[in-house]
Amino acid sequence: MGIAELLAFAFWYPVAMSFLWLAGGVYYYLRRERGKPLRDQPPRLDPAPPVSILVPCHNEGENVEETIAALLAQRYPDFEIVAINDGSTDDTGARLDALARSHPQVRAVHLDRNLGKANALRMGALASRSEYLVCIDGDALLDEYACHWLVWHLCSGPRVGAVTGNPRIRNRSTLLGKLQVGEFSSIIGMIKRAQRSYGRLFTISGVVSAFRKTALHHVGYWSDDMVTEDIDISWRLQMEHWDIRYEPNALAWILMPETLRGLWRQRLRWARGGVEVLLRHGVKLFTWRRRRMWGVLAEYLLSLLWAVVMLGIIVAWVIGMFSPLPPHWEHGGLMPGWHGVVLALVCLLQFAVSLVIDRRYEPRIGRYYYWMIWYPAAYWLLSFATTLAAVPVTLLKRRGQLAVWTSPDRGYR
Repeated sequence: MGIAELLAFAFWYPVAMSFLWLAGGVYYYLRRERGKPLRDQPPRLDPAPPVSILVPCHNEGENVEETIAALLAQRYPDFEIVAINDGSTDDTGARLDALARSHPQVRAVHLDRNLGKANALRMGALASRSEYLVCIDGDALLDEYACHWLVWHLCSGPRVGAVTGNPRIRNRSTLLGKLQVGEFSSIIGMIKRAQRSYGRLFTISGVVSAFRKTALHHVGYWSDDMVTEDIDISWRLQMEHWDIRYEPNALAWILMPETLRGLWRQRLRWARGGVEVLLRHGVKLFTWRRRRMWGVLAEYLLSLLWAVVMLGIIVAWVIGMFSPLPPHWEHGGLMPGWHGVVLALVCLLQFAVSLVIDRRYEPRIGRYYYWMIWYPAAYWLLSFATTLAAVPVTLLKRRGQLAVWTSPDRGYR
């Protein structure tokens, strides 16, 4: 195979995936969103079951009071808030105790050392009083109707094991912040709609999700040695035939990195999580009983292949600058001209369609379309680099090592 064929795959793969996400996302919208009540008109729950809201925290002293205040404002009749202080070294514990004294719905659970988000969630689930759990990060703001929308799905069928919500970016003061507003709408939101249409989700959003405790108990709760506990629990639930759903009306306003270093660390962690679940669970999927996971597996394997092919193309291009390549590897340059134009146009089409759909949740989101002009190259290059970096880092990780908390870059507000 020559460089022309590799270039064709490298540039047509993103085009094909964009059309796949577009088709699935539009189908989801037409079937499940169009004509659906708005976020402030959730379907009736009669009776509304009690719900436990879990808030794992590590060094969230600056954010946790705002997060708990948003949870206390939930338009849901019966809920408790279980805040888990996982070995914080700041004043998180003291702030949680003060909140618990002021609000009878709040309970604080203190763990003596940092054992990671998965362990904190497990301790919170065991301490909770309800069958239905809503999980929210300690720096996120949950929309006042989100809890109702999430629980409605869990109540709609006995095999619904988890529901993922719709994260929205709070900090938008820099170019990286503005790009991520469009990314969460045009890439992440569209992918979740498409995967839900095709049958299985690659992952829930760990920052806002809901679970049936029975389903968690069935699969052994969250794994404390996986760097992305949300990807791992998503795969294990679906491998045991629990249904995972996506609810775009369940909004949560989150903080995201607005520095290149912070963004790199976050996306590398996401990429490592994908490699980890592939290594741990990939072989288990090659059974007819788990055939509905094959689409998710194929999509991820193709993304890994694409990263390897891109690496080969770049290496060949660099070598070609200093020495002649074999005739069947000769090419005019790294970028194949019109392929890149087609990719950019398809991506901009995807962005336009997704922003139109997302106007239901943010009426003025269309103003971020301008900034998305810069995103196609950034997204695919970042995916390429983090995927390649994640493979050796994951393979060299000591088996059984706990995935403990690290302080994230929360951007500028």
